[in-house]
Amino acid sequence: MKWLIREATNSDVNDIALLVKDLTDEIIERTNAKHFNVNLEQMTKLLKDFLESGKYSVLVALQENKIVGFANLCPSYALYAEGNFGIVQEFYVVPEHRSSGLGAALIKECAILAKNKGWKRLELCTPPIPEFDRTIKFYQTNGFEITGGRKMKRTI
Repeated sequence: MKWLIREATNSDVNDIALLVKDLTDEIIERTNAKHFNVNLEQMTKLLKDFLESGKYSVLVALQENKIVGFANLCPSYALYAEGNFGIVQEFYVVPEHRSSGLGAALIKECAILAKNKGWKRLELCTPPIPEFDRTIKFYQTNGFEITGGRKMKRTI
């Protein structure tokens, strides 16, 4: 099973936003907690703005011209990271394509993109455990290591 992985364009925005909603819905359903307030119209507009401004780099995986996975990345900077690095903000593979090698192929393309942008590393935050233990194992198998801590937020 082969996929085409490429950078997203504005014509992909609606499909990506729907998949981001699928991602957040899956996290909410599996954890039984409403972690996100998803407004599809707002999310679509933000994604379009992020792409046009260069704030986001988005890789999409297509099979038969249908997006079946994506990775949304953005730059960040930190002293502990020795400068600039990338954050994988959202990463999703539709359920019927999981365990097929697509996720690993997307991660590989994320690393290539990061290197081309001069980022020193990639970071990401996994969904809550233990519901997503398999996700953590996937990232570890694909070169990520646990660095500790928990994702926290403060709404302002």
